Amino acid sequence: MTDILALMSGKCTTLKIAGQDYACKAVAYAHTESGRVSFAVALEDPADDSHVVSFSGENGKRFDDNSYELPVDRMLLNSRHRPKVHGLPVPAEEASTGVCRQFGNFAARKVSNVTCTAIDSRGQRYELLFVSDGTPIGVRRVRQSAPSINDPFK
Repeated sequence: MTDILALMSGKCTTLKIAGQDYACKAVAYAHTESGRVSFAVALEDPADDSHVVSFSGENGKRFDDNSYELPVDRMLLNSRHRPKVHGLPVPAEEASTGVCRQFGNFAARKVSNVTCTAIDSRGQRYELLFVSDGTPIGVRRVRQSAPSINDPFK
């Protein structure tokens, strides 16, 4: 279950999924009760209004107040062709290796950009460069959970 959801306003200056370029409709940060984090990207895909990719991993680290790094261990791939549970598509999971870096102060609701790169077990490459338009991020705490970030400043 998702406990924190943060929506970011801006644009994807780079979004490549398996060698194909896309624009994005939205980018969100999601944290689950189990500590898994995802940077989810809704693709601007005229052929599929349910096309979403997520860079997902655990054990993210904050290096200072303005940088966060997430090791990516799987890509979550969603489309209109995926099976549904309770009306929502269930993403395909692809084992992957990569990293996402978020710059800006999340606690102050100011994220300047997010970069992600990953390669899945089939050799498909995923790249994201999201640049904020300066609008504060919208953070929603869905439910309370224990922190899962390695924070050297606590």
